[in-house]
Amino acid sequence: MKLVASLTSPYARKIRVALAEKGLPFTLEVDIPWLAETSVPDYNPLGKVPALVADDGEVWFDSPVIADYLETLGGPALIPADRLAALPVRQSEALADGLTDAAVTIFLETRRPEAQQDPATIERQITKIHRGLAALELRVSARKGLGGSSLTIGDIAAACALAYLDFRLNHLVWRSAHPELAAWAATVLARPSFLDTTPPAA
Repeated sequence: MKLVASLTSPYARKIRVALAEKGLPFTLEVDIPWLAETSVPDYNPLGKVPALVADDGEVWFDSPVIADYLETLGGPALIPADRLAALPVRQSEALADGLTDAAVTIFLETRRPEAQQDPATIERQITKIHRGLAALELRVSARKGLGGSSLTIGDIAAACALAYLDFRLNHLVWRSAHPELAAWAATVLARPSFLDTTPPAA
């Protein structure tokens, strides 16, 4: 298998962590979608990472779809086989991905010239992040698709989202307001799969 990914993409990191946790071998092709010479659109018509080229040549893109595909390849299950039991895990994943979407939007907006930035857009996304953090805290506390006895794709997505906040938006001091989430994240982010996929310094 080959994973096409940026080293700073939180969505790609989610799949890199999942591959590591499952013990599935793959080669990493680093590609940055924003560069003019990128080959990412050759794998994903939307020009986004990650994209996974399976051993049979099939290309899978969008991280939740790739996560589904990885479940067919063996290794420790990251998504419960029972569809009803899987729903809280997938909802935690969706919540975490949505929080990440908001953080990426802020980061891209702040990369624009200051005169072209839209403060209202940034504020809307910050509000989404704060609501998302509160919801993740509740889910960890209730062990509702997050923070259970075994690692899931929901856990991986949430930890990647929180790590991305630290990486790109470290002025958002979220830990003091969400101590249970912070304690949980510290444990998950200490796993070798996360340490090995730490993005390069911003």
